[in-house]
Amino acid sequence: LLMHLFIFFFPQNGTEKFWDFLRTHDSVSILIFNTSRQCFVVVKQFRPAVYMCEVERHHPELFQNHDKESLSRVEDPLPAVVGVTYELCAGIVDKPDLSLEEIACEEILEECGYRVPVANLRKITSYRSGVGVTGSRQTLFYAEVTDQMRTGEGGGQPEEGELIEVVEIPLEDSMKFAYDETLPKTMGVIFSFMWFQNNIAPKLPKK
Repeated sequence: LLMHLFIFFFPQNGTEKFWDFLRTHDSVSILIFNTSRQCFVVVKQFRPAVYMCEVERHHPELFQNHDKESLSRVEDPLPAVVGVTYELCAGIVDKPDLSLEEIACEEILEECGYRVPVANLRKITSYRSGVGVTGSRQTLFYAEVTDQMRTGEGGGQPEEGELIEVVEIPLEDSMKFAYDETLPKTMGVIFSFMWFQNNIAPKLPKK
């Protein structure tokens, strides 16, 4: 993931201010709903930044002196699971010859194993993510899949350092899952599940 660090100087109410920010790629994310089994398809992966935030919460003394050596020698390291988060299938926009929809379809195949035609994607909205640090744009899509459309296991691309677990969330449990704070997740998961309840769920066949 290519990122560049900048310092932005600007006047605000007569005061000169500055702000550090990272310039990185825009991205796409996809809410995937498997109609064969009435479940959402999301991914789990280890996020080092989330893990280190948990380390700081449990061992704040390690961060007081910004000592890199002490951080690498934690006597009682936390289990890796504290850095694992539930997320939507997503990817960066780094292929100028492909449309956002084509990139989204590639990510669905790579991460979750479903082959989805571009025409099957529905754009939900776009928004700014990481506004305090990056300000990049993310575009959110919705895709319905069936068991027959799954052609692989997913899991991402190991050669790019990805280690992704595909997880299915039953529709009937989705809102409980969204608000369960013991299951670390991104805001994209919560928002998209709510969007589904408002826009798709009322149109589903009644059981």
